Amino acid sequence: MHRRTILLGGSAALLGACSSNWAIDHGTPLDPAIAKTWNVVDVQAFVPDELTISNSNTFAPNADIVWHGEPFGDRRAQVAQVLKEGIRKGSTRLNGPRPVIITASLREFHAVTPTAVARAPAAVHNIRYTTQVVDSASGQPLIDAVSITADLEAFVQSAAVTAAIDGNTQRVRIVNHIARVTESWLGIGPDQRRRFTSFGR
Repeated sequence: MHRRTILLGGSAALLGACSSNWAIDHGTPLDPAIAKTWNVVDVQAFVPDELTISNSNTFAPNADIVWHGEPFGDRRAQVAQVLKEGIRKGSTRLNGPRPVIITASLREFHAVTPTAVARAPAAVHNIRYTTQVVDSASGQPLIDAVSITADLEAFVQSAAVTAAIDGNTQRVRIVNHIARVTESWLGIGPDQRRRFTSFGR
């Protein structure tokens, strides 16, 4: 017990050295009367080349992209697909007459490593991106670009094990979370905006 207390205390100290203030924020939701005139025919997710990637299995690697929720591979493509699926899922109820494309440019996708899942007292998936809605025919922007912060409390230790057994993996949780944030931003779902405090990067 004493060794475990020291271990968790050290984990908390390490993670606590990083920012502990987190948020879900997208500014003022769009007017649903406008959003409901749209029909999302495509979602495009971009990962800028300058974003750094780490596959290090430490508590909080210092990189823009940290993703262990899928087998080792092209992390840029993997996180772009997660972002795309979440936005697509959150915009499926838009069935208006005007075809539009939602674009998303990733700024940060710092999910929780296996080490943090196993040993940290708490952790946060830190996700940030910029979205834009354009007319599918002309490419003309229909709104100003919106900066979205979609941080999410991670499951750690026994909660993570239980979630994985139930099929509620990191990837499933993050896709569903981005979907809810998308609905909130579009003004067609419950307001997800909030701030919280937790250990994290």
